[in-house]
Amino acid sequence: MNNASNLYLYQREGGYLPRVAAVHDLCGYGKCSLGIAIPVLSAAGIDVCPVPTSLFSAHTRFPKFYMHDTTPMLTEYLDAWREEGIELDGIYSGFLGSAEQVDAILRLYREYPKALRIVDPVMGDGGSKYPTYTDEMCEAMKGLVDGADVLTPNLTEASILTGIAYAGQDVDEVYIKGMMEALLGMGAKSVVLKGIVHEGESIIRNYVSVAGGEIEEVSSELLPYMLHGTGDLFASGLTAAIYAGESLLSAVEFAGSLVRHAMGITPEQPDYQVRGVSFESVLGDVTALLA
Repeated sequence: MNNASNLYLYQREGGYLPRVAAVHDLCGYGKCSLGIAIPVLSAAGIDVCPVPTSLFSAHTRFPKFYMHDTTPMLTEYLDAWREEGIELDGIYSGFLGSAEQVDAILRLYREYPKALRIVDPVMGDGGSKYPTYTDEMCEAMKGLVDGADVLTPNLTEASILTGIAYAGQDVDEVYIKGMMEALLGMGAKSVVLKGIVHEGESIIRNYVSVAGGEIEEVSSELLPYMLHGTGDLFASGLTAAIYAGESLLSAVEFAGSLVRHAMGITPEQPDYQVRGVSFESVLGDVTALLA
């Protein structure tokens, strides 16, 4: 049976640097999105090719922020890539600025059919959508599920994608199985369902499953505080490990460990509750993947 423990999505060859389009927003202040993806993937020896979906003065955890939607420039941006003959080994998408940007990602899928599709469907958390996300955008995001090599929703995002009611973070195995089966049934090739926490426990659980395989659990210590950007760090760490040649299950384990390590040192920084997870000092963990 093909499980996450024996699924290897990328074979590293010599000194070649895999090229991955990172389709995310860019924030001037605060830790998230391309500000995390570029250094984390670069530390794993990945040639990161950013596709900025929006520009923010600061991330949405701050009470005041400016957002610039980059949708109008994306057609010409990708046209220039095509004219240059740029090649890609992967397409890693996250936060989008508009529903129309899903079409830009689908275009990349058509033009780079051999590239891995890693989809972090960033839409919300804690049962609520992020403030810039509309119902139209959430509906459009469903178009990225079918054919995703790896889909990494939290419980809120999984609920939005499947229509299964959000039931909080403390859910049982029956709920998890139903959610995973629904996402795989929508066409995802593998799913990493993040952030299950049972009341009274200091453990956070992630579940991973491959189409036709069993559900496997990866758990780590739950710290008594939440930080902005941990989802982006998890997905970027997961992507880094996949392109370093790790199995999907090992990549999930690595991503959880990376987030835990970064969260542990973040309180040393001022205003860390708002600024977000301080990953900079743990990039050595990522570089070690190539040792």
